[in-house]
Amino acid sequence: MKRITIDPITRLEGHGKIEIFLDDDGNVANAYLQIPELRGFEQFSVGRPAEEMPRITNRICGVCPEAHHMAGTKALDALFHVEPPSVTKKIRELFYSAFYCTDHTVHFYALGGPDFVLGPTANPAERNILGVIHKVGVDIGKQVIACRQRNHHVIKMLGGRGIHPVAGLPGGWSVAITEEMREEIEGYARQNIDFAEFSLKIFDDIVLANKAYVDLILSDAFTHRTYYMGTVDENNHINFYDGKIRVTDPEGKEYVKYEAKDYMKHIAERVEPWSYLKFPYLKNVGWNGFTDGMDSGVYCATPLSRLNAADGMATPKAQAHFERFYETLGSEKANGRYKPVHHRLATHWARLVELLYSAERMLELATDAEITDPNVRAPVTEIPTEGVGSVEAPRGTLTHHYTTDENGILTKVNLVVGTTNNNAPIAMSIKKAAQGLITKGTEVTEGLLNTIEMAFRNYDPCMSCATHSLPGQMPLEVVIRDADGEIQDVISQYLD
Repeated sequence: MKRITIDPITRLEGHGKIEIFLDDDGNVANAYLQIPELRGFEQFSVGRPAEEMPRITNRICGVCPEAHHMAGTKALDALFHVEPPSVTKKIRELFYSAFYCTDHTVHFYALGGPDFVLGPTANPAERNILGVIHKVGVDIGKQVIACRQRNHHVIKMLGGRGIHPVAGLPGGWSVAITEEMREEIEGYARQNIDFAEFSLKIFDDIVLANKAYVDLILSDAFTHRTYYMGTVDENNHINFYDGKIRVTDPEGKEYVKYEAKDYMKHIAERVEPWSYLKFPYLKNVGWNGFTDGMDSGVYCATPLSRLNAADGMATPKAQAHFERFYETLGSEKANGRYKPVHHRLATHWARLVELLYSAERMLELATDAEITDPNVRAPVTEIPTEGVGSVEAPRGTLTHHYTTDENGILTKVNLVVGTTNNNAPIAMSIKKAAQGLITKGTEVTEGLLNTIEMAFRNYDPCMSCATHSLPGQMPLEVVIRDADGEIQDVISQYLD
């Protein structure tokens, strides 16, 4: 049996490799995404004061620390049994909306975009953010940088730090917004809306206008019919900060809707010997292997999933693009809502619709009459026990679950991150793409292998966030050499 290895895989947060195994006829027998890194945040957080968690867990990842900070802060609200003031929730969501603007911009232009803007078979030395700027123009590159710059300024202004925020408190937030700050943020939000609409136009002109790209998006190799997960408000519209978690089935019908604190009633996890990532699935459907369809408990949690799980967007411009998204991709309405789109590469388009929503929501919050209320913290008076906090990270539903003793010292921590939710569908997507693209007699080129990488890249996975479980069995080999370079000893563990 022949093996093809893609190592390392590129344009993701973290590290990983893909192993593809061919049978004697040259067809793909199996394919695996393997993650060689291991992190232990769940374990080394035990024994620490709970209020440290929003500052500890945001070190898991340098790309999405704001998501962990927010989920951790909300978990502290529940843990200490304190309800934040209304203005605090709005400031948190304003902060989070700015984060979404910058994070989705990074993925579209730097991580996923090069495959579409330059093409999956382009020279790998050019298939990057610099190549994108070269093709679309320096002025557009300046707009991307400006978007990142202004939103990181808002993150620093509201979060206390530019990279790892520190403002989250049980029942509160450490930063109140002045009128001067509000006016500045309002201006940035209006610029974000223009930039999001501009990005959607680029997608129209470069991707949707290219038949080869559209055919790739609609191809069976990148299609899976699974359950979909996302957080929705009381109107079943997308909300990144708060609401209930809704799961819809492959036909688009609501399967379940629950509060974050009840996640263990609905989500179970399993392990496989070839990965450090856990594989969540819908407990009441059951695990049926790496298969899709109604009888498989595999679900997906991505921008595409959030659109599929929702009835619409809560802001007008994003709603218009939401409708165009489904109508362009041939979705029909049933019982007043669009049937799901199962084409996984359409996630890139869904991400841009979310970018526009986050910009519009940012403007709504920045112009809210309550946003400058200085009373941003409720007093903590209860003994801490157990708390669950959840937000929609850009990569999927993120859940933090903390348990403490009566002194607030952590005794148990569980994190279910966006990429962990998507671990099973990512594995399925890689295998299906490999089977669709590599058959008997196929010349395996670098461009073809990059097209297979697109199967995981559209999920925007963050392996740093996902590989957090201990105990683990990390393969390790240490070679000890003397001053002349001669091997003196080799120490290894968990190597075949």
